[in-house]
Amino acid sequence: MENLKLNNKNLSQIAERVATPKYDRSAIKTGIVHVGIGGFHRAHEAFYTNQLLQDGTVKDLGICGVALLDFDTKIYNTLKEQDGLYTLIVKELDGTHTTQVIGSIVECLFAPENPIKVIEKMASPEVKIITLTITEGGYNYNEATKEFDFTNPLIIHDLEYPQAPKTIFGYLTQALKLRKEQGLKGITIQSCDNIQGNGHMMQKMLLSYVAKAEPSLVTWMETNVSFPNAMVDRITPVTSAEDIANLKENTGIDDAWPVVCEPFKQWVIEDNFIAGRPAWETVGAQFVPNVEPYEKMKLSLLNAGHSVIGLLGALMGYNTIDEAVHNTNIRTFLNNYMHIEVTPTLGDLEGINLNDYKQSLLERFGNINIKDQIDRICSETSAKYPIFILPTINSQLKANGSIKLAAFVTAAWAIYSLGKDEKGKELNIKDALKQELHKQAITATQTPSSFLEIDAVFGDLKTEKTFVEAYTTAYNDIVNRGVEACIKEYNSNTIKPN
Repeated sequence: MENLKLNNKNLSQIAERVATPKYDRSAIKTGIVHVGIGGFHRAHEAFYTNQLLQDGTVKDLGICGVALLDFDTKIYNTLKEQDGLYTLIVKELDGTHTTQVIGSIVECLFAPENPIKVIEKMASPEVKIITLTITEGGYNYNEATKEFDFTNPLIIHDLEYPQAPKTIFGYLTQALKLRKEQGLKGITIQSCDNIQGNGHMMQKMLLSYVAKAEPSLVTWMETNVSFPNAMVDRITPVTSAEDIANLKENTGIDDAWPVVCEPFKQWVIEDNFIAGRPAWETVGAQFVPNVEPYEKMKLSLLNAGHSVIGLLGALMGYNTIDEAVHNTNIRTFLNNYMHIEVTPTLGDLEGINLNDYKQSLLERFGNINIKDQIDRICSETSAKYPIFILPTINSQLKANGSIKLAAFVTAAWAIYSLGKDEKGKELNIKDALKQELHKQAITATQTPSSFLEIDAVFGDLKTEKTFVEAYTTAYNDIVNRGVEACIKEYNSNTIKPN
């Protein structure tokens, strides 16, 4: 089979092998600017939008993908060379693959190369929505102060050099300023990141920045910009060299960066679009008046569950999530954590069978075909912990509920932050606070509770005696007996979920 490089020129030949866009990509106009064109966006929003474009009647919802950081050079160059095309490989539970080419990204821009071009694109009249996957840490939120972090060097740079920004806040501010000056109507800024109230968070953080950078813009934004909340869900592991090779061998498609994902997908969106919106509901998304119950459930169960498996599994020497969750002790511990400590904090979730949802998570985590790398799941835990785990702890402390299992996971993270698993193998730790975490982890070997003194992550947790005691006990137990022996005992001493 002849290998075909994935691009517009070869698309008609590729269509003989796998599903491809049915629409004329050259006729599609950009209506959405998306910042952060990594795997998740391409498995999620870009997939939904591609489905919406398929019947050929919608022509103004093409996506302009923006690579924001220097780190994004590779993905930008790849998509540029492939005319924005990429292959989506859905790894089914039975081991089969469903493969299709996605064509909804019709433009690509590299922000560090030409900041003004990105600002002008965001400000262009045809763009009605700016969407974001900038990771939890990209919102510049300080857990200790509950406010925008103006001490961030990149923010200081953006305030001083507004025409050459480095953060999303600098870009959005200048784009909104330009839209106001041009007399344009409103625009929607939609977060697709794993943050509870992600739209509200973006609104608060952006307005904080604008109030200092362009104060005259605040009033205009209040009536011309909307920030819908959304819950997003689709497990999307890092693409491996094996994935690329298998795609070429099985289909003859030469794609430098395909995306792999699970079959499950969910997108629940608050219906708050000031300048109109795509009919994503026709291709499986849900528009609702209030997203909060859905997002709280997902963040506290799926995302926190991932972190629980990742941190415990990493210390025990596992490489992938499916390997770790098939360890009966880890699986039981996670099940107990979800049932005993998370579920009481969720309240009434109308229309949702919570037991079915939790069971589905265990099945999804255990998909042996996904091979989600544990070091990806554990990356940037300092940004994830305050969003995924800390709210559960705070709610349970307030209600005098159990926090023992969350304290154990926190202790495991402190030991993980020393940089080696229980077999002495180096851990691949990727975290913006890596140095501070490591420093506090070393101090914790003498005084375990000192790890909790990272206020930007833990807030006031170090003052909660009940938690500190449970955490310290767990820390010493792990050091003395190892993770698996400890969780086995925790499981045997825990009331089993129904």
